[in-house]
Amino acid sequence: MSRKLVIVESPAKARTIAGYLGDGYDVEASVGHIRDLPQPSEMPADMKKGPFGKFAVDVDNGFTPYYVVDADKKKKVSELKKLLKESDELYLATDEDREGEAIAWHLLEELKPKVPVKRMVFHEITREAIGRALENTRSLDLRLVDAQETRRILDRLYGYEVSPVLWRKVRQGLSAGRVQSVATRLVVERERERMAFVPAEYWDVVGTFAVSDEGEPVFPARLSGLDGRRVATGRDFSDRGVLTSDAVHLDEASATSLVVGLADATFEVRSLETKPYTRRPAAPFTTSTLQQEASRKLRMASRQTMRTAQSLYENGYITYMRTDSPALSTQAIDAARRQAAELYGAEYVPDAPRVYTSKAKGAQEAHEAIRPAGDHFRTPAQVARELSGDQFRLYELIWKRTVASQMADARGQTASVRLGAVAADGRDAVFSASGTVITFRGFLAAYEEGRDVSRYDEDGAASGSDEKGESRLPRMAQGDPLTAADLSSDGHRTSPPPRFTEASLVKALEERGIGRPSTYAATISVIQDRGYVTSRGQALVPTWLAFAVTRLLEENFEWLVDYDFTAEMEEDLDAIAAGDKDRVAWLTRFYFGDGTGRTEGEGLRDLVTNLGEIDAREVNSIDIGDGLTLRVGRYGPYLEDASALDAEGNPRRASVPEDLAPDELTVAKARELMETEPEGDKVLGTDPATGTTIVAKKGRYGPYVTEVLPEPELDPSLSAAARKKALAAAPKPRTGSLLSSMSLDTVTLDDALLLLSLPRVVGVDPESGAEITAQNGRYGPYLKKGTDSRTLPSEQAMFTTTLEEALAIYAQPKRGRGATATPPLRELGDDPTSGKPIVVKDGRFGLYVTDGETNRTLPRDVTAESITPEQAVQLLADKRASAPAKKKAPARKPAARSRAKAK
Repeated sequence: MSRKLVIVESPAKARTIAGYLGDGYDVEASVGHIRDLPQPSEMPADMKKGPFGKFAVDVDNGFTPYYVVDADKKKKVSELKKLLKESDELYLATDEDREGEAIAWHLLEELKPKVPVKRMVFHEITREAIGRALENTRSLDLRLVDAQETRRILDRLYGYEVSPVLWRKVRQGLSAGRVQSVATRLVVERERERMAFVPAEYWDVVGTFAVSDEGEPVFPARLSGLDGRRVATGRDFSDRGVLTSDAVHLDEASATSLVVGLADATFEVRSLETKPYTRRPAAPFTTSTLQQEASRKLRMASRQTMRTAQSLYENGYITYMRTDSPALSTQAIDAARRQAAELYGAEYVPDAPRVYTSKAKGAQEAHEAIRPAGDHFRTPAQVARELSGDQFRLYELIWKRTVASQMADARGQTASVRLGAVAADGRDAVFSASGTVITFRGFLAAYEEGRDVSRYDEDGAASGSDEKGESRLPRMAQGDPLTAADLSSDGHRTSPPPRFTEASLVKALEERGIGRPSTYAATISVIQDRGYVTSRGQALVPTWLAFAVTRLLEENFEWLVDYDFTAEMEEDLDAIAAGDKDRVAWLTRFYFGDGTGRTEGEGLRDLVTNLGEIDAREVNSIDIGDGLTLRVGRYGPYLEDASALDAEGNPRRASVPEDLAPDELTVAKARELMETEPEGDKVLGTDPATGTTIVAKKGRYGPYVTEVLPEPELDPSLSAAARKKALAAAPKPRTGSLLSSMSLDTVTLDDALLLLSLPRVVGVDPESGAEITAQNGRYGPYLKKGTDSRTLPSEQAMFTTTLEEALAIYAQPKRGRGATATPPLRELGDDPTSGKPIVVKDGRFGLYVTDGETNRTLPRDVTAESITPEQAVQLLADKRASAPAKKKAPARKPAARSRAKAK
């Protein structure tokens, strides 16, 4: 009996597809990429000295990449080769996008099959879709491989040339990237706008009105015009607080006097206008809009959304989740229309199907929109027993959006009324009100799209809905008299531009054509992990580190962080995928320039080579005003006041709290921080035992006390090396960190001497003869006996614990690091790479998954109960991929870029 080998990316996908194919098919997972560009430091010694030594790419010979099989994938490759020997056909069933096509090509290059090879693609994992895919195989698309390989090489060149500049001038461990640096710049620029923002104050008048007929409801209205001119609102002011239109700017006095003048005025209806209200449903989800809507409605981070969608796709619940096309297949349109009619009625389905196309810049539209899988959709109620938590919530969101997209428009009437009166002082005041009555809900019966926060939202908060409600105006006609009540003046202040949320940042990147929606979740994760951006609720707040990095890039790598240039790079990669541009020619121009020697024709290599001297101090400085400067230091941001010097003639400094956002650091706040910062060392007194002076200081890692020792007397004839050795051998001052109950303002000499007495000898263990000491460590107070340490219950216990109490603590089972292994919280099956069982454990630093060889901390949004086996496998695979290889790869020739085709 013939056997066929089918290779997919993930174990979950493999299990689902294997259930559909049955006997005769071996379905195995590659668990993502099997090979990649190695870190240059991990390359064989002879390769490091050659043309591949800098990037693992030979830039002088057609940008030839040097690939190696990942250390943690060698076993997997061996398994696949063994299965291939027993197979008569090979089906490469990786995702149908650039990444999936590249994975298939790498498999083909490494496995070197001698049997027929077929490329099998599908957008959903259902029995019908897999059956159709088997009957409609194709060849490997080498243009997609070219585009992905170009992207990979581009990112390697960008990161390896630019990141070292950040290491030298800002801080070690930083990174620069084609998309991450631009995303960081967007967040920083928004914060700069907030820092420069000057609020404007404006007033208006509100009131409650009613017609004279009894039984008619009252309605609110707001002042909109005065003496024939529009009354200014927040939109009429610039970010510098300047009125930019000819609208009437009311201050408190004017508004208050108007209220008084209208107290006895007669109001009447000036005009009444009624218009039909129609609203269309939103298009089905793309990767970008799914991330945005999940953020607004479900409060899910982009990374969490994509991880959950991946699981839903691999288990056959939704179609492929990486797409920028809102289009639906004919079968999907029929399924949505049929389900809408069954659930809501035939009148909720329009006569003709709705057809959607993408408006996003550079959209590929290679796939369908994200929708429920199958030719017949399962309702949320039908999958409720199979899905829970985030998976159910996301499936329900996708189902609602898909069905609603094929439903009828919402219809109704919008009424706008203008009413007015003449005040006692002769001013003619016009008030406006409007209301919408929905007469037919249409698609709103199933779903309504959320929206991002606007700077002009009156409550200043994000809303999950943009429905205006069904407020109703009373029956009235032009000229009808009205009675006014509760007239009052109302003051407002303009608001700065809102910070980006993950949803609005994804939207901004997509609108500019920067990156690909499938990479946005990873991009946002990177800028957070690198310390460029932190979260405050849903808002993304840039750190001062991001300001320094962005400034360096803007001033020295301007075109690399230019929005239009970054979008053009994405378009060029699309052209390579379409076969319209040659990858080698494009990379040559990007890296080496066009050969003209002009600034506008320079390449990345020229840019890095001709950087000149970058003033690191200047790059890491932000002027706050009034002589105050914020510096981005190695251990965090701090303030410096050039107008105030300490005892040694240096500018006074003050640290900046981590939770203080950049736009909150005003001159007044900076002065407050400077005034509360202790100035210089605090002399506490003299140690009666040693005669040394004891001082309290503020250090990089917090306040501490230390003794001042005299400078060692050295022979002036000593060489520099001997002098250095002598200084190293000189006595070191005793130091001790302040306890949590102490502060620099209140610490005394007795406190300091107590701290300097640590470590304290508690006694000797009668069994082992080892000395037991009480010490204060990085993670708090503890006991130490040889290499065995135990946590103490409090800081005070360091000074009071007796030998008997210490022995009792050591008699207890050890907890924390070094303790006997505790039972796992949950078992998740065997890892496909190591073959060992995966379990969830609770460690010193939180929950983590492990197969006994590799450990990976669980993300903050994942619990021991919610994590799936597939997520655990992927987390361990990611950890292995990010770890350095344990052994150097043997010397070998660069991988040839052969173009073996799948038939």
